[in-house]
Amino acid sequence: MKIFGIAGYSGSGKTTLIERVLPHLAARGLKVAVIKHTHHDFDIDRPGKDSWRVREAGAMAVLLASDHRTAVLTEHRDTPPRLDDLLNKFPPCDLVLVEGYKREAIPKLEVHRDETARPWLFPDDPNILAVASDVAPPDGFPHIDIDAVQSLTDFILNHAHSQPTA
Repeated sequence: MKIFGIAGYSGSGKTTLIERVLPHLAARGLKVAVIKHTHHDFDIDRPGKDSWRVREAGAMAVLLASDHRTAVLTEHRDTPPRLDDLLNKFPPCDLVLVEGYKREAIPKLEVHRDETARPWLFPDDPNILAVASDVAPPDGFPHIDIDAVQSLTDFILNHAHSQPTA
């Protein structure tokens, strides 16, 4: 399994970039998974349903399964999961794109849009290898146009690194 990060502020286009490169990666025969980190609490379960009820009663994890997909709901109880632990939960795949986890020491592409008026991340993160942006970054830092999907796909594949599995 290889891993590559997509970092940037909210509204910069991280998810859109992932949506655009995924078909190109799949066309190359790759099985790709995505981890999306959020700072907000979320719940895909519905109050009153059996799975919700057993989680509320204290189950540390519930696996929901249908003929089409599965989901594991794991309660972390104020102990955030480590990225390595999450990666080891995936079924076998060729590449994992990690959206968020800005501070992880993995190779990353920064997504930056001028309209967000946010600062650049790359000067403070040696793991950011290039910027996908609608404007050139300062100091001649490596830049790929945010709409150059094939170039972005190639960059990700050329810079993803192997992740040991447990």
